Amino acid sequence: MTVGDVTMPHMHVVQGVKIGCAEAYIRYPNRRDMVIFEFTPGTTVAGVFTQNAFCAAPVSISKAHLAQADTRYLLINTGNANAGTGKIGYANAEQSCAALAELAGVEAAQILPFSTGVIGEQLPMPRLLAGLPNALGDLQADAWDAAAVGIMTTDTTPKGASEQFEIDGIVYHMTGISKGAGMIRPNMATMLGFVATDMPIAQELLQQMLRESANVSFNRITIDGDTSTNDSCILAATGQAGGELLATQDDPRYVQVMQVLTRVMQRLSQLIVRDGEGATKFITVAVEGGGNTQECCDVAYSIAHSPLVKTAIFASDPNWGRILCAIGYAGVPELDVEKVQVWLDQVQICKDGGAAEDYTEAAGSSVMSQAEMTIRVDLGRGQAKDTVYTCDLSYDYVKINADYRS
Repeated sequence: MTVGDVTMPHMHVVQGVKIGCAEAYIRYPNRRDMVIFEFTPGTTVAGVFTQNAFCAAPVSISKAHLAQADTRYLLINTGNANAGTGKIGYANAEQSCAALAELAGVEAAQILPFSTGVIGEQLPMPRLLAGLPNALGDLQADAWDAAAVGIMTTDTTPKGASEQFEIDGIVYHMTGISKGAGMIRPNMATMLGFVATDMPIAQELLQQMLRESANVSFNRITIDGDTSTNDSCILAATGQAGGELLATQDDPRYVQVMQVLTRVMQRLSQLIVRDGEGATKFITVAVEGGGNTQECCDVAYSIAHSPLVKTAIFASDPNWGRILCAIGYAGVPELDVEKVQVWLDQVQICKDGGAAEDYTEAAGSSVMSQAEMTIRVDLGRGQAKDTVYTCDLSYDYVKINADYRS
């Protein structure tokens, strides 16, 4: 199931981007499982990738290709992660790029491959290669919705975000899709994100913008605490809508563009949590009063990862001692527990390290029974704050992951 509004918005066409989809039978028949993005020449492309040491072959190749040449195509397959596949898997990813490059008339280094699905199995190369001409022949500008479906694995709903904005009389667009529902704790989950704009942005600044926006979006979500081998997020700027090149943060247009990008990225990342495997509730964990941002994140993730907290919320059981326990083992140095305050939405459950005098279990249970809720913590140590988004842990999470490969 999904939590809250997960409907696809109107997906604005991004000038300079075409998308093709095909049924390649990578794992399952009768479903689109291959997506190709084509970028117009001159497009700048940035990427952030998983920090998992067992990163998949396509991740390694995408990172290398991104540094070698101007990117013209993205090649995405679902159903098979091509991770834990050794030298054969690496060769298969390279062969995929070479085959698409030959069909498209570009260099192999101008193609970034992405895979998502089951780990430890080799790609069915005959099927994948046979699907390339169909996907390439399907290229069209308004295929964002189809692509959002085409990159899904255990997702129950496609995920998209799109905005139209105007700067100096020029109308620009920013559109993106993402996928992910389990093995989610990006650290740059199985998580993929692809965002494009038709505004001209210099590559160095684009990379910086992607890192910063990822840190407040994809790097602030968790479903199960597992960082995937395949996490990747790509941001492309085609420049086809015109206007002067955005090259520095000092440019007066920068703030507006960054705001749009942050909204798009946060929407895409939060849709992943709302579609978390077996999720019934969307939870915001907001930590303030920290001595620095890192300790706020440590506390927020400690709460968000706790199976005991997540199962309590699933059951609407206001066992707030589990939250205090998670705060206590987060590793905050010399934490003065008598300064800690905790709320469930507006209901204070912990005051000065102990039970709030007017707190009742009925009030706590009422908040926990909601489809969306906020756990707010004040550490009483300083001015830093940060926020993480997560979901509850239900029976269905176990069922979905126990049956995943069947």
